[in-house]
Amino acid sequence: MNYQDILRILKNKLLFSDSSIEKLKKFHDMLILANKKYNLISKNSEKDIWLRHILDSAQIVQYINNDVKNISDFGSGAGFPGAIIAVFDVKKRFHMKLYEKSPVKRSFLNEIKSELDVDFEVCGNIYENNLSTDLVVCRAFKKLEEIINISRETLRKPHKLIILKGKNAQLEINKVPLSKNYSYKLKDSITDSDSKLIIIEAR
Repeated sequence: MNYQDILRILKNKLLFSDSSIEKLKKFHDMLILANKKYNLISKNSEKDIWLRHILDSAQIVQYINNDVKNISDFGSGAGFPGAIIAVFDVKKRFHMKLYEKSPVKRSFLNEIKSELDVDFEVCGNIYENNLSTDLVVCRAFKKLEEIINISRETLRKPHKLIILKGKNAQLEINKVPLSKNYSYKLKDSITDSDSKLIIIEAR
């Protein structure tokens, strides 16, 4: 998938506005520049930022229901997927919180927020915060069982989780003891035929 293909998917399938796509281009350039000084993403993935990081994160917007008012990104890193989702949300439908324990990465996220004029809140370590959200999103954060345990222990109300996982998604969720209050489904990733999105409903 080339750059133009990715832009077409962002605009036509995922419905990113022209202004949002321009912000993503600026985000890409800022990330490349910052990565020369800080280890925000692996050097090997720099050439594939649009596919492996931006589009991979962006595909989550297909599954955000209209009733979602608060979204929390667990372990946002350089802004994936939280900052990308916030760039999409030009109508400010929901409040976005990006949880990241690294001060260096939080500094980058705040720079992105300021430079791109994107509305999200940068927070510290998940374990040091009181969580209240309708939707949890994350990628490359923790093992699935730990992610579910965090949401189970801290979120007392019904919520949804959307987790980007690789080819072992089904094996991983098979190992997690889910109570009757939990249900899940797997969706194919648009960036990798082997990868999945795990969508969990916690009632």
